[in-house]
Amino acid sequence: MKCQILHSSHNRLRVHIMQSRMTLHRADMLEYYLRAKPFVTDVKVFDRTGDAVIIFTDRAKVIKALSEFSYNDKKTEALVPEHTGRELDREFEDKLFFMLARRYIFRRLIPAPLRMGLSVIKAAKYVREALISLSKGKIEVSLLDAVAITVSLIRRDHKTASSVMFMLGLGELLEDWTHKKSVDDLARTMSLGVEKVWLKTGESETLVPIKDISEGDEIIVRTGSMIPLDGKVVSGEAEVNQATLTGEALAVHKSAGSYAYAGTVVEQGSCIIQVDKLTGSGKYDRIVKMIEDSEKLKSEVESRAAHLADKLVPYCLGGTLLTYLLTRDPTKAISILMVDFSCALKLAMPISVISAMREGQTCGMTIKGGKFLEAVADADTIIFDKTGTLTHSEPKVAKVITFGENDEAEALRLAACLEEHYPHSIANAVVKAASERGLVHEELHSEVEYVVAHGIASSVQGVKVVLGSYHFVFEDENCTLPENEKFDDLPDEYSHLFLAVGGELAAVICIEDPIREEAKEVLSQLKDLGISKIVMMTGDSERTAKAVAAKVGVDEFYAEVLPEDKAEYVRREKQAGRKVIMIGDGVNDSPALSEADAGIAISSGAAIAREVADITISADDLRCLVTLRQLSASLMKRINSNYRTIIGFNFSLMVLGAAGVIAPTTSALLHNSSTLAISLASMRNYLK
Repeated sequence: MKCQILHSSHNRLRVHIMQSRMTLHRADMLEYYLRAKPFVTDVKVFDRTGDAVIIFTDRAKVIKALSEFSYNDKKTEALVPEHTGRELDREFEDKLFFMLARRYIFRRLIPAPLRMGLSVIKAAKYVREALISLSKGKIEVSLLDAVAITVSLIRRDHKTASSVMFMLGLGELLEDWTHKKSVDDLARTMSLGVEKVWLKTGESETLVPIKDISEGDEIIVRTGSMIPLDGKVVSGEAEVNQATLTGEALAVHKSAGSYAYAGTVVEQGSCIIQVDKLTGSGKYDRIVKMIEDSEKLKSEVESRAAHLADKLVPYCLGGTLLTYLLTRDPTKAISILMVDFSCALKLAMPISVISAMREGQTCGMTIKGGKFLEAVADADTIIFDKTGTLTHSEPKVAKVITFGENDEAEALRLAACLEEHYPHSIANAVVKAASERGLVHEELHSEVEYVVAHGIASSVQGVKVVLGSYHFVFEDENCTLPENEKFDDLPDEYSHLFLAVGGELAAVICIEDPIREEAKEVLSQLKDLGISKIVMMTGDSERTAKAVAAKVGVDEFYAEVLPEDKAEYVRREKQAGRKVIMIGDGVNDSPALSEADAGIAISSGAAIAREVADITISADDLRCLVTLRQLSASLMKRINSNYRTIIGFNFSLMVLGAAGVIAPTTSALLHNSSTLAISLASMRNYLK
């Protein structure tokens, strides 16, 4: 590609691309192409001028990369995400330009009598909105706007009426852009990554990226997995949680002929779905819907501010009437009408929350609403699941102990064959161990039954196979030891997974579950940040739980607990007046995650846990829990600061307007400017 260097410094380059016109998509291609280069630290491409500003570490490599760039390169095109934000910015830039152009034409080129008529026509919109509000028994900001405009027109002051309507329109446009920009930034951040699904091909199953799925393909979903695409169930039965669509957490039964929706989660069972709709099911679309839904989950502080904004409207009207009665000056009275608390309170607060959600996403956290950030800020109790949470999300198989004449490799192969369908940290460890040893397993088993918090049951060539805890294998399934065998000397430092074939123990898989290096430090920091009680709960044995609890420094621990035990403990703590956070990663943690004031799931855990949870954190590092607590506290601080600033500044404008110091149009300008300024300030990052 040919380009001209317009300006150059030691680490900055401004170049002009030599072409007649740069489209939005071409600008994105160039920008993402350069961003992908390790020697480019930042880049901004301006599609209107065809210029690019590049911050770099190696000038020669930048010039070489520019010379090699081509719009026809498929690899470059693949770098550009589905949504980049450029189109949204251009849309609002054009709207702003045309609004200013219309304003100029209206004031300079249209005769005064015609301007008066046009002002009356435009005012009808505001009067209609006020009447609709009054018909519902509500006194809202629309009434303030309508009164100000109507009074100005009655006084034949169409210049003031026109200016007021222009400022209101400009304010609405900027507020709309600020809000959509915040949502789009967050959605694009959250939609990064690749999902994979099980594709049924003949009698076998293959794990493939979701982008490779076509309409008509058959995909398999099982307990704990999210349904990635819309389609019809062709076989199998499942209980599906559709809370993301309906808001109702009660599971819906799906069988052959039923329709399944993307984003819902299989709680129990498994089914094969024939995909018949790919559009609208991408991660970006689902995430935008989630963000829009999350804005309904307002924190108490947000709700209080919104309610106060509506309650203050009658006082604004009263202040206007009082000012007129005392001064007999309609201009001073209208100045008060130009100012309200609602716009800033109702815009700045949600934007503050969206900004916190966006920043949380960059730190490896997905947050579903301000309500949960407030819960994290207020929490005094944290409950941790052990496996995959306080311990590494990728436990390892340390050894396989066989019994009878069973072969170690065959035992691990069979265990991996069953475990691969149910995403959990221990299941992943078994599958990975088989893969590392080169054990390829065919799908020989029949329908697999997953028993939450216990294990898996199936049959291979007509022989029943069970895999799970000691309780499940020996007490629930009544399996036995081979003759002359015992396992009293199983190593204590490992967690144990029991495999039985035909009712007889075949092997014990020893799982090494190392504690996260940062766990003790994180728990200590959470204490410093105001958490007074830290609890660990696990289905593991008392021996294993006690050892982990001592190393990480929890206040209490509970071993050999069932899912309902965890949920009941959360309920008791809440009844005692405590604010509770629950952190887990498995299907068995889902009831407790639902009960907690804020349920936090580990990203590598089961889909049902992530779906039920209010917040999902990265599996890489527990330190993001500390960041989450700090972010939540900073959000509450900013919301309260915005609250005081908005009330104080707008009240000052009312006083100045009533005193005749500022005109109505100036009041409107300062009010809208302050709303925009506070909203933009609310988009800033919270943490250094």
